[in-house]
Amino acid sequence: MSQHVNTAVVVGAGATGSAVAVLLAESGDRVLLVTRSGSGPEHPRIERVAADASDPVRLTALAAGADVLINCAMPPYDRWPAEFPPLAASLLGAAEATGAGYVMLGNLYGYGPVDGPYTDDLPLAPNSVKGEVRARMWQDALASYEAGRARVTEVRASDFIGGGAYSPFTILVGDQVLAGRPAAYPGDLDAPHSWCYAGDVARTLVAAARHEDSWGRAWHVPPTSDLPVRDLAARLAARAGAPAPQLVRMTAAQLAAAARADSITAEFPEVLYLLDRPLLLDATPTVEKLGVTATPLDEVLDTMAAPTA
Repeated sequence: MSQHVNTAVVVGAGATGSAVAVLLAESGDRVLLVTRSGSGPEHPRIERVAADASDPVRLTALAAGADVLINCAMPPYDRWPAEFPPLAASLLGAAEATGAGYVMLGNLYGYGPVDGPYTDDLPLAPNSVKGEVRARMWQDALASYEAGRARVTEVRASDFIGGGAYSPFTILVGDQVLAGRPAAYPGDLDAPHSWCYAGDVARTLVAAARHEDSWGRAWHVPPTSDLPVRDLAARLAARAGAPAPQLVRMTAAQLAAAARADSITAEFPEVLYLLDRPLLLDATPTVEKLGVTATPLDEVLDTMAAPTA
């Protein structure tokens, strides 16, 4: 059963955090949007707060009286092992201290390699440093829930697409396709792959925050498409009126060279198992119980093709 949220604390104002804050505000909820810089969308019911969410005292004070605490923030990709644990501990501690329901934005790293569809009841079996980080965050939160200290749930998404999204596809392929430049991708170009739209991620987070039966389990974001990279690039080019993509699979040597030049790209080899085989995300419970369905793919691609101001 869906319940109204009166006051929410949203941490992080990237594409997803901003969308969550606006969704809540437009439905009449009061939102405290917490970022280090105090940035985020302007709205009469959104109060932007400059604070370090990894400071447990400060975050607990901000969450006092809130119905839900929704985390959409993460450290820089190349600093997860050092910086994610204290942020996660602060968020969980604030939820335990205040009674706010804690909704975590997660991903698929904790499952490790999977043959067949990713379902939300799969055991966590991480095979990477980042996967270990994500799995431990959920295990700590779930232990708190099972001990009766906090209400927690996690929304897990596959790779993001859409305007402002950040993923290997958007970084290495999307912008290049739109500009008519050659692109290289460090994975199987023809393997089916589930893609999630940031707007659908936001709607799933809000639905989980509002549903009284969402706690103590994970939910998957309904994917907007399962197209392989090659087909997704062609579809994006067609929507944008761009030339046919010049797309190749990145060799190990090319990836190593790119990694030497960029600290974020240097992290990709650890999670190549997500890119070199079929990855299909099953979100049936989210659709059936939370009532969230995916935005049509062409609508999502249009947000990528639209010219930026």
